[in-house]
Amino acid sequence: MKHVRHFAPSLFLNLVHVCLAQANYAPYFFDNGASSTNGNMALLSLSEDIPVGTHVYTLNGTDPEGDPVTYGMTYEAGSRSYFAIDTNFGNVTLIEALDREKEDEIEVIVSISDGLSTVAEKVRILVTDANDESPEFINTPYIVQVPENTPSGSSIFKIEAADKDTGSGGSITYFLQDGGGKLRGDNKVFSATTTVTINVEDVQDTPPMFIGTPYYGYVYEDTLADSEVLTVIAVDGDRGKPNNIHYGLVTGSEGSFEINNTTGAISVTKNPSKLKKEVYELKIQASEISLDGDVTAYAFAIVTIRVVDLNNHPPTFYGENGPQNRFELTMYEHPPEGEILRGLKITVNDSDQGANAKFNLRLVGPGGIFRVVPQTVLNEAQVTIIVENSAAIDYEKFQLLTFKLLAIEVNTPEKFSSTADIVIRLLDTNDNVPKFSSDYYIARIPENSPGGSNVVAVTATDPDSGLWGEVKYSIYGTGADLFLIHPSTGIIYTQPWATLDAEVTAKYNFYVKAEDTEGKYSLAEVFITVLDVNDHSPEFSENIQEKTMIIGSPVKIEAIDQDAEEPNNIVDYSIMQADPANVFDIDQSTGEIKLKSYIRSLDIIHNITKDKDCIWSVVVQAKDRGSPSFSTTAVLKIDITEETLHKGPMAAFLMHTKDNPMKALGVLAGVMGVMVVITIMISTAMFWRNKRSNKIMPVRRIIKKRQIHQPRTVRMEWLKFKLSSNPAEKFAIEDDTKSLQNENSNNNVQVPSLPPTAPALPPSPVLAPKINTTEWRVTTVSGSLNPKFINKQGKKKGPSSTHNALVSELKQKFEKRNIASNNPHF
Repeated sequence: MKHVRHFAPSLFLNLVHVCLAQANYAPYFFDNGASSTNGNMALLSLSEDIPVGTHVYTLNGTDPEGDPVTYGMTYEAGSRSYFAIDTNFGNVTLIEALDREKEDEIEVIVSISDGLSTVAEKVRILVTDANDESPEFINTPYIVQVPENTPSGSSIFKIEAADKDTGSGGSITYFLQDGGGKLRGDNKVFSATTTVTINVEDVQDTPPMFIGTPYYGYVYEDTLADSEVLTVIAVDGDRGKPNNIHYGLVTGSEGSFEINNTTGAISVTKNPSKLKKEVYELKIQASEISLDGDVTAYAFAIVTIRVVDLNNHPPTFYGENGPQNRFELTMYEHPPEGEILRGLKITVNDSDQGANAKFNLRLVGPGGIFRVVPQTVLNEAQVTIIVENSAAIDYEKFQLLTFKLLAIEVNTPEKFSSTADIVIRLLDTNDNVPKFSSDYYIARIPENSPGGSNVVAVTATDPDSGLWGEVKYSIYGTGADLFLIHPSTGIIYTQPWATLDAEVTAKYNFYVKAEDTEGKYSLAEVFITVLDVNDHSPEFSENIQEKTMIIGSPVKIEAIDQDAEEPNNIVDYSIMQADPANVFDIDQSTGEIKLKSYIRSLDIIHNITKDKDCIWSVVVQAKDRGSPSFSTTAVLKIDITEETLHKGPMAAFLMHTKDNPMKALGVLAGVMGVMVVITIMISTAMFWRNKRSNKIMPVRRIIKKRQIHQPRTVRMEWLKFKLSSNPAEKFAIEDDTKSLQNENSNNNVQVPSLPPTAPALPPSPVLAPKINTTEWRVTTVSGSLNPKFINKQGKKKGPSSTHNALVSELKQKFEKRNIASNNPHF
């Protein structure tokens, strides 16, 4: 039993391993529904109009062991291959066009394989119908025989067409004329056409028909009695053997007309002057006479005969004294629109009768100015001419308007006509406003022009005649104070006392007014620019007399030219004289002065000159670019120093405040005040914390110091404020005379808690310290330096400078402090 229990686990594991190695389940497709596009393509249906190249399906399956699967697709022998498949991804693409009418089902064998096992399934794909077939007529051509007496609305023939599409795509609608049968479905329309030949059979019962209806005839004033007016014609409606036609006058002749029974000719029986009516309507009957002499059928027609007067009189114009062909009128320009020209008394008459007396009237001349009433006249009318466009009746354009009044017949072959001249003389009115030649005038005048100088001439015109056309000029506006205008010529000039200055006011604008004698006016705007003249010299600023130059950094001078415009106010700088020469260069545009490139230290300068104070005089010139040009010279004293402190915030601060010690003192006082406040706050906090407990707090550490074999005790430097006339003495350093005691009386020397230390100062300067007589007050708070103001002009002895004295004294103070505190920071 123990032996079995010992080996049973091993045997079980081996059996399981063998089983796992031999088992391999076949892959399978995912199930899919009727509308799925992801599975084995079962129940798939495709429309026959899907374009070739379309992705139609994705075969998808899996392997139970998780092995990668591939897909395949085959067809039965003799079948057409409609699809292509991507074996790795299962994407199925249409490669052959579908046609439901030829093949409505496609059988495909799809397979899935994991490399060891392959599963194949036969699926059937349905091809659905699309509207892609045109209808076709059956049993064409169509020839139909229709008797001529077939009643209206009778069915005479039935045509038939077929469409291979199913559903709505196979339905057919029939039309006559516009294209035959048409099918509408799936946003497509297919049509087919055919021709139907219809033969009409004669039945021999059609009544006669008149040809050329309707019938109109005219009897003129000079027509003789028994003259033929017109002829009517009728024919038998049947095509077989036509019968003879007999004509008769039924009604409407009133004894004035007759018709020939055989020919259908209608004649007037009376002289036209004896005809009582202007229009006669005759009813004519045409009858079919059979071989037996019987009337088999008949028809009627209406003949209209008009009695026409001879057109032998043209229209004629009349005035107050009889016929007249010229009419004249004098009037003022711009009469109101719609006004009648009552001074023209015109009558027109045509002595003919009826249509011969009908004519039209129209004016020939400049269009749109007048219109004539009436436009159509029958026999006689009073002619009225009405104003239509008042603006066009303008004296300034035309002093004389000439028209032709034309009367022309309307419906006569002769188109008789006559004309009359209409002459209208215009009188002027003050209808125009003076108008300037421009809406604005731009002028320029030099600022040095004397009073009374001409500036610009404005021009306005008034086309009215006489006094109405005279123009008077005036100016007004805030900018017109310095200017005058001649009231007649329009010349604008400066006041006799005016002085123009481009630097004070360079632009003026005001309005100019042109007015006629009745007060009608217009305005224009005048813009005057005062041109700058070079009348100012450049002027140096007051603080250029003395500059301090650090070797490697330039100094800058500046001069201002008060002229208003370039180039008069552009300043160029130059060095006129320097001793010694060839030491300085100056930038012509900016005024920056710098040392020659070979001068890099004070030693080189000391080799150039024996004067060791390094304060040199340079004569500089500022010159403008005007014409003529003006210039100004100044003597500039340059104090050359060498930056000995390492570059940093302290060095920059010292150099920037060298010439302004009060600024440095103020900054230093501010820093000291902030540090004092911080120290008081820290001391107060420590006092209250120690007062609560006599125990040593965790933040307080006892530090044992090794004995120092020096005859001195540990001191702490602190700041004490003193009242003194010298502001710098308020921050003097004094030694604390009392020894520091251990608060816990453990006889260990302990460094007291110090206030926050100031930031480390820059390293010691390279130059050896020199004791100078210049007075400085140096403080040690935050490493700030605050020099006392020193008058540069009192600095005369030796090559030493205030900068060197500052550095030397600073070094000594810090060395003393470090020795006293045994805590070197320098």
